[in-house]
Amino acid sequence: MLVVGLVITAVFVICALFAQLIAPYGFSQLRDANGQFGAQQAPSAEHIWGTTVSGYDVFSRVIWGAQTALEVMVVAVILSIFVGVFLGLVSGYFGGWLDRILVVLADAIYAFPSLLLAIVMSIVISGGQSNLYGGILAAAISITVVYIPQYFRVIRSETVRIKGGAFVESAKVIGASNTRIMVRHVLRNSTRTLPLIFTLNASEAVLTLAGLGFLGFGIEPTAAAEWGFDLNKSLSDVTSGIWWTAVFPGLAIVLSVLGVTLVGESLNDLADPRLRGRRAVAAAAGDVAATSVVPGGTLEAGPGGLAGLEGGGDFDDSGTRVHTDRSTS
Repeated sequence: MLVVGLVITAVFVICALFAQLIAPYGFSQLRDANGQFGAQQAPSAEHIWGTTVSGYDVFSRVIWGAQTALEVMVVAVILSIFVGVFLGLVSGYFGGWLDRILVVLADAIYAFPSLLLAIVMSIVISGGQSNLYGGILAAAISITVVYIPQYFRVIRSETVRIKGGAFVESAKVIGASNTRIMVRHVLRNSTRTLPLIFTLNASEAVLTLAGLGFLGFGIEPTAAAEWGFDLNKSLSDVTSGIWWTAVFPGLAIVLSVLGVTLVGESLNDLADPRLRGRRAVAAAAGDVAATSVVPGGTLEAGPGGLAGLEGGGDFDDSGTRVHTDRSTS
C-alpha cells in the first residue's frame, strides 16, 4: 500500500509542480487561435476531457486544480504544525493556568465540526471568496484553525510525559534554561508522530478545500482552478448525460486523497511497535514451521516426500517408497 500511495502522490505532486507544462490551456482560458471553445463539448482530440458549461477545458482545470490543492495543503499543514507544536510545547512544559486555558480552547475547537468551522473562518477572513493568493491564504488559515488542536494535543501529552524524565531534571540541575530544555530535549523527543499526522491532515486538507469550493466559499473561480467549485458547477450536467465535467474533478479529489492517505496509514503501520512485533513473530513462526528436525541424522529431501522428513535412500527414481531392512545392513 505504501508503494501505491507514493506513486499516486508523486503523480499528484508532479501535476501540481509542472501544471504550466502539462496543461494545454490556462485555467480560465476560453479561446485559442482557432476561436472560442464550445461549451459542454465531449472529449475529443482538441479537448481530451471535454469542456465545461462555461467553456473551460476540463483537463486543464484538473491539472491547475492540483496546483491549487497542493499550495493550500502545504501552507495549511505547515502553519498548523508550527502553531500547534509551539502551543503544545509551552502548555505541556509550564502547565498551570495557561495550560488549562489552552486545553479548554483546543477541546472546544476540536469538538466543533471541521467543515463548518472552516466555512466560518473563510467568511471572517475573506468574505467567502477572494483572489488567488488571498484565497489560498484564507483557505489555508481556515484549515489551519481546524488542525491546530490535533498537533497541540499530541505535543502537549508527549511534553508532559517527557518533562519528568531524568535527563530533563539533569539539564535543570546543571543550569540549562527553559528554552534550551524545551528545544534540545523535550521537542526532539516529542515529534515522532508528527509525520504521520502530517500525511493524514494533508488528505483532509484537500477534502476541506474541495468542500469550501463546492459550497461556494473557496477561491474565486476566475483567480484559480479549484476541484470543488468545478464539481459544483457540473451537478446539473450529470442529469443531461454530460458526465465528463463531473467525473474527472471527482476522480482527482478521490485519487489525491487516497494516495496521501495510503502513505499516512502505511507510515503509521511501520511506526507502530505492536505491528512490527507481530510481523517479527509471524516471520519467526514461519521459519520454525518450515524447519523439521530428524533425530540422529542430517536433513535430506526425498524426491517423493516432504523435505527433511524422509531419507533420500528410501525412494527410487520414480518417487516410490522402497522398504529396506536396515537391520541386515
